[in-house]
Amino acid sequence: MKDEMQKLSRICLLLLMDVFFIIASALLALLARFDFSLGAVAAEPYVANLLHAAPILTLITILIFALTKLYSSLWEFAGIEELLHILLAAALIGILQLVAIQCSLIDLPRSFAILHPLFLTACTMLTRFSYRLLRSFLKRVRKREKLKRTMLIGAGSAGLLVLREFQNSECSQNHVVCIIDDDVQKTGRYLNNVKVVGTRKDIVAMAKKYRVEEIVFAIPTASLLQRKQILAICQKTDCRLKLLPGIFQLANGEVSLQKIREVDILDLLGRDAVAVDLSEIAGYLKDKTVLVTGGGGSIGSELCRQIAQHGPKTLIIFDIYENNAYEIQQELRRAYPQLDLVTLIGSVRDNERVRMVFETYRPQIIFHAAAHKHVPLMEDSPNEAIKNNVFGTYHVAKAAAIYHAETFVLISTDKAVNPTNVMGASKRICEMIVQMMANNAETKFVAVRFGNVLGSNGSVIPLFKRQIAEGGPVTVTHPDIIRYFMTIPEAVSLVLQAGAYAGRGEIFVLDMGEPVRIDDLARNLIRLSGFEPDVDIEIRYTGLRPGEKLYEEMLMNEEGLRSTANHLIHIAKPLELDDVAFAKQLVCLEAACEANADNIRDMVADIVATYHRILPSSIG
Repeated sequence: MKDEMQKLSRICLLLLMDVFFIIASALLALLARFDFSLGAVAAEPYVANLLHAAPILTLITILIFALTKLYSSLWEFAGIEELLHILLAAALIGILQLVAIQCSLIDLPRSFAILHPLFLTACTMLTRFSYRLLRSFLKRVRKREKLKRTMLIGAGSAGLLVLREFQNSECSQNHVVCIIDDDVQKTGRYLNNVKVVGTRKDIVAMAKKYRVEEIVFAIPTASLLQRKQILAICQKTDCRLKLLPGIFQLANGEVSLQKIREVDILDLLGRDAVAVDLSEIAGYLKDKTVLVTGGGGSIGSELCRQIAQHGPKTLIIFDIYENNAYEIQQELRRAYPQLDLVTLIGSVRDNERVRMVFETYRPQIIFHAAAHKHVPLMEDSPNEAIKNNVFGTYHVAKAAAIYHAETFVLISTDKAVNPTNVMGASKRICEMIVQMMANNAETKFVAVRFGNVLGSNGSVIPLFKRQIAEGGPVTVTHPDIIRYFMTIPEAVSLVLQAGAYAGRGEIFVLDMGEPVRIDDLARNLIRLSGFEPDVDIEIRYTGLRPGEKLYEEMLMNEEGLRSTANHLIHIAKPLELDDVAFAKQLVCLEAACEANADNIRDMVADIVATYHRILPSSIG
């Protein structure tokens, strides 16, 4: 009812305005005919004749306006179609007036039939389109009040494209109030009516001066180091950070609001992405049957994605957790419909199930990623860590040897070096199994050791993001704790390339770059989320957890390194190992963990001489 009343009121207002402009444009037409001389117009009977004909002239004009939909159009969206309707109405009115004048139905100059429609068109356009302009102006003013005040970093080609998008797109949520660029010659100049206010050293001051809420980094040609330096300055403000990903968007003409993304923690690591020789990977995977245990996990699923790109004959996903296995199965079926994909549910702890998989599919390349990896949980359930990690590995490795697989690659961890927890010690035993099997089988057995991967299940990044979303506190075990980090795709691509280098019993060590303080990581994530650490979001130190140490190592003292063709992949020299004695220890260890023995840690320590258990600490 309310909408109907508003619609009726709008039509009535238009009618009243039209009546006024019909008469006014008619009088203007007469004045224009006599060169706007009031005396000349008064000397003729045309004014009286016009006023006499005004009612019928107005009525006919209103009817023509109605027929040409000038009262039913949505004028807030008026465009070319509505303009054509106005011109059509004016043309019909002019034709009718000319016919009436020629037939002596009304005594007016013939030029009136031309001048009146012209003035009427102008007046009608004024009433209709001014409505749209007024609504657009008010809408823009109201919208600008709601938009995020934005600083744009970069006054180059990409910056201009982004600025235009912000200014013209209906989807824009940003109002650019100032621009930063390191070219001092641009300072003080304007880009699309927005001032370049300074260089990177002015970011903090200008953000405060212009009350900036969001900063958009739009220099796709910047190096990773330059980007890290500028983003580090931006973090000193209270603003949210976003960036344009890369120069390829600019080259492809793809710069748009959809391409601008949130700044990720990886943007602040300041190192180049890992380069991998894809030809080596493709060479040993193509037309092979490849098995990935733990194929539904963070590392396992990425292994499956990258393996699928290199033309395997068959890819087998083996995982105990059906939901994860199902998700990667569906993803790969969509992305690679021609891939011969087999998805199997089962546990590496089940020796018979593992044997059945090898008997049926005869995999040639095995990537063993199935493992329990959560350090604190494994400290509470040490027997389960040994059952799954050690003997799961042993089952798969023995099957690989029995069925003459070409290559077996174990996914290991830096926590296996001088381990202080059961999980790390169990992975060290897995490395020893690989070395033992390499000495006694035709299959190439190798292990790949790397540190933490960003964004993997159970890693600190998802935990910190969830804690920030909940308003804090963000929990860090110790202010000085450091870890090595790499992205999941980077780590997996290096694992695949290490498989190409596989020999006998090597432990491949991935170069993880510089270590990162977890405290810095937490603070950076808080700032990237638009908050101030210890002001908006509390950082709480909880103390080292059972088995956790301040820093991780990639090598043991006894190990040496030799390089490979890829400078990010190194080979640790295998330690001397008594295979017979080790095999006997495994028999005793298996019996103990199956019996859930209380002394399992002592037995692990007898096998792994470098295992030294530490107790949790507290932060005072």
